[in-house]
Amino acid sequence: MSCIAYAVQSLQRFLWSMPMLVILLGTHIYFTVRLHVIQRKIPQGIRLSVMGTDQSRKKGEAPREDRECRGGNVSPFSALATSLAATIGTGNIIGISTAVAIGGPGAVFWCWITGVLGIATCYAECYLSVRYRMIQEDGTYRGGPMYVMEHVLHQKSAAVLFAFSVILVSLGMGSSVQSHSIAAAVLEQKEMSSQVIGITAALLTGIVILGGAKQIAAICTWLVPFMSLFYLSGCFLLIWLNRDVLPEALWAILHSAFSSRSVVGGAAGTAVMTGIRAGISRGLFTNEAGLGSIPMAAASAHTGSPRQQGLVSMTGTFWDTVVMCAITGIAVVSSMVKSPELFCHASPDRLCFLAFSQLDGLFQNGVSGLRIPGGFSVDGSLVLSAALVLFAFATIIGWNFYGECAVRYLWGSKGLRQYHILYISAVYLGAVLSLDLVWTMSDLFNSFMAIPNLLCLWMLREVVIKER
Repeated sequence: MSCIAYAVQSLQRFLWSMPMLVILLGTHIYFTVRLHVIQRKIPQGIRLSVMGTDQSRKKGEAPREDRECRGGNVSPFSALATSLAATIGTGNIIGISTAVAIGGPGAVFWCWITGVLGIATCYAECYLSVRYRMIQEDGTYRGGPMYVMEHVLHQKSAAVLFAFSVILVSLGMGSSVQSHSIAAAVLEQKEMSSQVIGITAALLTGIVILGGAKQIAAICTWLVPFMSLFYLSGCFLLIWLNRDVLPEALWAILHSAFSSRSVVGGAAGTAVMTGIRAGISRGLFTNEAGLGSIPMAAASAHTGSPRQQGLVSMTGTFWDTVVMCAITGIAVVSSMVKSPELFCHASPDRLCFLAFSQLDGLFQNGVSGLRIPGGFSVDGSLVLSAALVLFAFATIIGWNFYGECAVRYLWGSKGLRQYHILYISAVYLGAVLSLDLVWTMSDLFNSFMAIPNLLCLWMLREVVIKER
C-alpha cells in the first residue's frame, strides 16, 4: 500500500510541479491574446448574469423568465451560482494563506494575475460546451467537455477518462475532503464527536442533492451570494482595521512579487520564483479554469447563445480569484504588516485564523466612538470557522452536480442512485477519517480532467476564436 501511495504522490508532484502549470498558464495567455483580451467584457458578463441572456427575448417571453426556467434546465445565473459553489471553497481562504506563507506577499499578486488570465480560458471551454450540448427528449440539456470530445472530436476514450476522473474527484476533493474541512472548522470552536459532524453533513447533503439539479441550483443561488458577502464582510473589516498600514501592505505584495528580499518583518517566503510558483499554482487550482468542471454547469443553462453564456460563466473566475482571493490576500498581508509578531512561527494554514483574531472584541467598546447596543462583539475565529463551513458545504453541493453530469454521460440516469449513496457516504467518511492519500489522488485526477479538456480546447480553438 505504501508503494502505491508513493507512486501516486510522485506522479501528482510531477504533473503539478511544472507540466500542468506551464500548460494551463500557456492556454490562459493564448486565449487572452487570441480573444483580444475578452476580460474587458466582464461588465457585460455581470450584466447578463443578472438581467438574462437572449434566450428570454424570444417572442412571448419576458426577459426575467430567463432566471426561472421550466423543466430540468436552470437559468444562466443559477448555472453560474452552481459553478461558483463548487469553485469558491476553502482554497480561497486556507489556500491563499498557505501561498503567502510559502511564497511571501508576492504570491497574492501572481495568484491575481493568473485569475485574470484564466477568465479567457473559462470563456472558451464554456462556449464549446454550450454550443455542442445535447437536448434530451424532456427538453433538458446535457453537456460538458466529455460530449464535445465524443461527438465533435470523436475521442470516446478521452471522454470516458474525463468523466471517470470527474466522478473520482467529486468523491474525493468534492465531498470527503470538504467534509473533513467542515469537521476541522467545527472542532476549532467546540469539542464534539466527528461522527456527529459527519452524520449531520451527510444528512444535509442528502436533503439537498436528492432534490435534483433544480434544487441544487436553487440552493446555490442564495447560498453563494450569502456566504460570499458574509466572508468578505469579515475581510473588509480586517482591511478597515489595518487601514493605516494598507499602503504598506499593497507595496509589500507588489514589491515581493518582483524582489527576492522580504519586505514584511516575520513573514515567511522570500524568493521571487517561489512566490511566482506558489501564487500561480494557487490561482490555477482555485478558479478551476481549464479543468473542465465549470462548462458542465454552463451547459445546463437555459440560454440560446453560447457566446453570452460564455461571458456569464467567465465572471465566475473573476469573482473567485480576481475578487475573493485578492481580498483574502490583502486582508492577511495587511494583518501581517500590522502585527508581524503574531505570524513569526505560525504554520501556513493558520495565517487566516491569526488574521481574523484581530476582529476579537470588535464593537464591544465601540469603534471610533460608535457603540453597539447590547454589548455585541465579534469573535474573529468563529466568523472564519463559519465561513469555512459554508464554503465547504457549498463545494460539496456543487461537485455533486458535476459528478451527476459524469454519471449521466457514462450510464444514464439509472446510475444516479448508486452515485448518490457513494457520495453521501464519502461526505460522512471524510469527517471521521484521515484523508492525506485522498487529497493527493484528487489532485492527480484533477490533472486527468485537465489534460483531455485542454487538448480539446486547443483542437477547437479556431471555433472559439472565429465567433468571439
